[in-house]
Amino acid sequence: MDNAAFTPDEMMTIAAARKLRVGDVCFVGIGKPSAAANLARITHAPGVVLIYESGTIGAKPDVLPLSIGDGELADYAETVVSVPEIFRYWLQGGRVDVGFLGAAQIDKFANLNTTVIGGSYERPRVRLPGAGGAPEIASGAKEIWIIANHSKRMFVEKLDFCTSAAGNSRLKRAPTTVITDLGVMVADASGELRLTAVHPGITVEQVKDATGWDLKVAGKVDVTPAPTDAELAALRDLYARTAAAHGTSGEGE
Repeated sequence: MDNAAFTPDEMMTIAAARKLRVGDVCFVGIGKPSAAANLARITHAPGVVLIYESGTIGAKPDVLPLSIGDGELADYAETVVSVPEIFRYWLQGGRVDVGFLGAAQIDKFANLNTTVIGGSYERPRVRLPGAGGAPEIASGAKEIWIIANHSKRMFVEKLDFCTSAAGNSRLKRAPTTVITDLGVMVADASGELRLTAVHPGITVEQVKDATGWDLKVAGKVDVTPAPTDAELAALRDLYARTAAAHGTSGEGE
């Protein structure tokens, strides 16, 4: 396999997956967070504990779930508990190491919008799926990771609606990292995102040009290692199995 032929989305998913460690307890969102978390589980971190909002603990799906209610999650989980127990005992009890989320809009403090785009709340241009458990995950996990495609439409100066205060500088929040198809940003002491790494072939200026505010840049910007053949093969096989089972890869938006 030619590992130079990876796509930006593959680079983003693999970069995110690499961050998970054996033994981490990760509260997983559907879509790209789920793809990255399950890639970690089937490659370098088989002992990672994946939790989904529907109450599945230690989920080990063979294909990516299309929703938190996908039976695949319960079929291959260590156990299934009630939703109140997931949030009260696990999340609010401080037992979740990583909250892994996606978003439709992100601001400079990593606050998230998954509710409405444009117009007013009552009459938006686009109404999105909404909060789900993201506000609680953003406030209850020890670390917050966000995965999203990088564009000015996504990374905005001002959110159309604040669904989840993942990194609001006025509030005490967990350390926050954002992984995109261009690079990696980490919240500094003020809570503002700062570019710390770019992916192969991407420049700092490209990332700044794709951001809706004047993005801070670390003094030393790393370059993400390219995907290995094994990582690409595992991710592509996961997507292929999911497509065969569901008719879609399960990558999400």
